[in-house]
Amino acid sequence: MGKSDVDIKYASFKEIVVMERNFFSSPDEIARFTSIVAGGKPAGLYWAEGVVFLYFPLPASTEIAAKELIENGRVYWTFVGYALMPKYQSTIETKEKIIVPVIDMSSNPLFRKVANWLKEQK
Repeated sequence: MGKSDVDIKYASFKEIVVMERNFFSSPDEIARFTSIVAGGKPAGLYWAEGVVFLYFPLPASTEIAAKELIENGRVYWTFVGYALMPKYQSTIETKEKIIVPVIDMSSNPLFRKVANWLKEQK
């Protein structure tokens, strides 16, 4: 087996453009919303820096989005929903007994930065 000539390079996004955002008054409210938009399919939320959130990216399959990503490192999130949740918990259970998993993304600098930005928008 020969030596590979492939170089691995990490290039973070340079910009995230949030096109629409919605602040939910509680983790229960965003969990309820998540279960509705998922149409009964399994769906989860992200957590970092005391904020629980979900986002919908504009698919890079569109020519303009792909060009923005490659040329400018810019991605578009068409919608971000968020609520304050100071302490991480692995699930949110609503009064209707809807259980939504929550993924701790606090090890990810990008998600921490998004969470801090969302806190400022409230």
